[in-house]
Amino acid sequence: MNLKQLHYFSVLARLEHYTKAAAQLSITQPSLSHAISELEKELGTLLFEKHGRNIRLTKYGRFFLQYVDRGLHEIESGEKKLRDLTSPSQGIIELAFIYSLGPHYIPNLIQAFSTQEQFKNVSFTFSQGSTQDIIQGLKEGKYDLAFSLHAENEPEIEFYPLVHQEMVLIVPYDHPLANDDSVDLRDTVQYPYVLFNEKNDFRHIINHLFDHVGIMPQVACEVEEDNAMAGLVTVNYGIAIMPRILSLKHLNVKVLQIQNHVPEQYIYMARMKDRYLCPTTNSFREFAIEYSQQPFLMAL
Repeated sequence: MNLKQLHYFSVLARLEHYTKAAAQLSITQPSLSHAISELEKELGTLLFEKHGRNIRLTKYGRFFLQYVDRGLHEIESGEKKLRDLTSPSQGIIELAFIYSLGPHYIPNLIQAFSTQEQFKNVSFTFSQGSTQDIIQGLKEGKYDLAFSLHAENEPEIEFYPLVHQEMVLIVPYDHPLANDDSVDLRDTVQYPYVLFNEKNDFRHIINHLFDHVGIMPQVACEVEEDNAMAGLVTVNYGIAIMPRILSLKHLNVKVLQIQNHVPEQYIYMARMKDRYLCPTTNSFREFAIEYSQQPFLMAL
């Protein structure tokens, strides 16, 4: 039994005439008769019986037809939805990204992509998390693309560097350190810090930085994401090391460059190397690479 036989059966059942059905199907009448005969042999019953010069469904044919029509309808619906999903001009892209990209980078990227006429009907689903969680979801097939830090020992994943993300120190404007534009972290040891908690990717980077400089920070509190950290700094709850995100320009904090050596940090776009990307997702991937080369993306 194959899909072609079922389609032939459905058309013949509706027309109840071999010549008319063969003409509609653009096949010869003997080919149609052979296909129906083979189907009846496989099912072990007659689906049609003679009725004058025409034919009609047997009671077994009528019983089978309801399932065939339902199945063909589901297949046609699935085919249409699949074509929509994989069309270059529409479909759904499943993205995941780390928290620091939520306020500006991802929304601006999506807006820029969606304003392109050919992509205006593309939809997105979004998830946020740590790099570790995102990469695991990527491997499990939950996401098409991920925007994260680089993860070591992941040979199945392609990481494409998009944007450099500078680490800076932020302090309130009335803080003693606010008189300068840069700072040696050794001069911050007397001030309490607002730190990312262990769930945030940047906590590990900051820990390595403290180890490299040789200081043990005073910890006022720990938070999970950037905006909460910056908000606590504005009320003088502590100072903080964080990525230079765009929203810092609009907050009552002084941004200081760090004089100590800070390893360069990049935001990467990650994908599974051996996993197929539909045309829609591939177009978005190419767009994200081009978009991230723009000079205005120095801050995220």
